[in-house]
Amino acid sequence: MRYKRVTLVAGHYGSGKTNIAVNMAIELSSQRDRVAIADLDIVNPYYRTLDSRAELEAAGVKLIVSPYANSNLDIPALPQEMYAIIDDQGLSCVIDVGGDDSGAVALGRLAPKLREEDDYDMFLIANRFRPLTRTAAEVAQVRYEIEVASGLKFTGVINNSNLGADTTAETVLSSLQFGRECAEATGLPLIATTVEASLYDALKDQVPDLFPMKLQKRPVD
Repeated sequence: MRYKRVTLVAGHYGSGKTNIAVNMAIELSSQRDRVAIADLDIVNPYYRTLDSRAELEAAGVKLIVSPYANSNLDIPALPQEMYAIIDDQGLSCVIDVGGDDSGAVALGRLAPKLREEDDYDMFLIANRFRPLTRTAAEVAQVRYEIEVASGLKFTGVINNSNLGADTTAETVLSSLQFGRECAEATGLPLIATTVEASLYDALKDQVPDLFPMKLQKRPVD
C-alpha cells in the first residue's frame, strides 16, 4: 500500500480498525525510516495498540499512547507527545482514531494542522459482520458522523469484513459486493480488502488490492 505522511484509521466500534492500524504501521516501517503509531482512542481505552507493543517495537515503530491505556481510568486528555504528529513532518504516522463520532472528537485538536499540511489519508473501516455497519447505508452514516466530529474528510474505504478466527476464503469473497456498495454509498474509493495472512495466497488472484494482516492476540476494537 502507498502511504501519505499521516494515515488515519477510523470506523465503528468493533470494525477492526486497531488491528489494521497496527499492521499498516509495521508495513510502513519497512518503507520509511521514522514511523510512529498513535492511539487516539481516549474514550474507550480497553482495546489498544499497546497490546501489540512487542511487535511494534521489534519493527522499530514508535508507540504513542495515553498514559492511562489499559487501565481502569478514562481521562479524556491527549499525551503531549501526540502533538509530534503535526509538529514533526519528518515522522510518518498511523493514527488509530477512537470508534464512532465520540472517539473522533479528540482528532479535532489535530485536524487544522493536518488539513493545512494536506498530506494525509483517512480510511473508513467497514465490517459487514458487525452490528450497525451491516449495510452500506449504515457505513455511510458512520462516515458522516465521524467527519462532523473530527473535522476531517475520509479519503477511502477499507473492507474489513471478517468473522475473526472463523473467517474463511469464502467469507472474504462473500463480502466483496458489500465493499463495492460501501464505496458507492460514500462516494469514496475502495482502497483495500483485508485478509488474515494465512488466507492471502488462496485469495490474491481473486481479490484486487488485497491487504494481508497478522491478527492481534487479543480482540481488537
